Amino acid sequence: MNSIWLAQPCAELNDTASAAALAHQGQLTKPPGALGRLEDLAVQLAAWQGVDRPDMSRVHISVFAADHGVADEGVSLFPQAVTSEMVRNFARGGAAISVLAKKLNATLEVINLGTVSVVEPLTNVRDERVAAGTKNFAQHAAMTISQRDAALHAGRNAALRAKQNDAQLFIGGDMGIANTTSASAIACALLQALPDQLAGPGTGLDSKGVEHKARVIEQSLALHCLHPDNPLEVLRCVGGFEIAGLAGAYVAAAQQGIPVFVDGFISSVAALVAVRINPNVRDWMLFAHTSAEPGHQRVLDALSAQPLLQLGMRLGEGSGSAVAVPLLQLACALHGSMATFAEAGVSEQD
Repeated sequence: MNSIWLAQPCAELNDTASAAALAHQGQLTKPPGALGRLEDLAVQLAAWQGVDRPDMSRVHISVFAADHGVADEGVSLFPQAVTSEMVRNFARGGAAISVLAKKLNATLEVINLGTVSVVEPLTNVRDERVAAGTKNFAQHAAMTISQRDAALHAGRNAALRAKQNDAQLFIGGDMGIANTTSASAIACALLQALPDQLAGPGTGLDSKGVEHKARVIEQSLALHCLHPDNPLEVLRCVGGFEIAGLAGAYVAAAQQGIPVFVDGFISSVAALVAVRINPNVRDWMLFAHTSAEPGHQRVLDALSAQPLLQLGMRLGEGSGSAVAVPLLQLACALHGSMATFAEAGVSEQD
């Protein structure tokens, strides 16, 4: 298993459909631009779907779960057992993303890429464990090359399943104790930023805990001597299996022509990795919300991203994206169902 597929070209946007959608927007019974970003969303979705009347009824959600060896450094308030316990909660339908997926009638799958403890077979949970968590990147590289590539490939397979299900939107979610530490380390390496600027409370660390997390990241980056122009090596040394899975899914979704709705901080860091690996992936990304994690805005700026929502969310799981899906559906409904000036017999502007 290798990572050569990551460099394959992405699908092309349909400029003809985009132009037709834009022209149709200009004929609807409203002042130009009166629906703001909802108009832009409809046109963007048209370009992605290759139709002038886009639809957003088939949503595929893949939540990637894995544990992190860096948890040994005391960077999280919760024990690693929570990752496995949450995988079970996903399967039982008790997690936020489970509730949201049911409400949206979306396909939901959970991919276990590396919980420390083995999880019994569960409905809609795929056991694709690469290892029992990553290694502690404060002491060693988090993964081997083969482990990194296996996690990336698992993400690719998730996107391919979405394609097989004729999904119109791919949402990637994450679950993994200590994954904000890993995501912050990746972001620091790729953006050449100081850990003090990007490290945040995660699941609820106080100021001393955040300071300790930043020091762990700082020392780890010094240990690995990472270069921002080598995102795959950054991912290998300080990443997590679920972050690699997300990055792989984003690249493959863009290659398959499936729009990606990027969630919060963890997912955006994975998006940054994906774009650094294959820049054209960015054309297939839409960003759902601004996380309460302090490093998220810096990552969004690097991706020239303008999220749709700002609700103070920081749960992960793909929950922010799921919450924002109705906005996409409403944009499609307005675009496809509003009357034109001619149909309504309404005078246009002079």
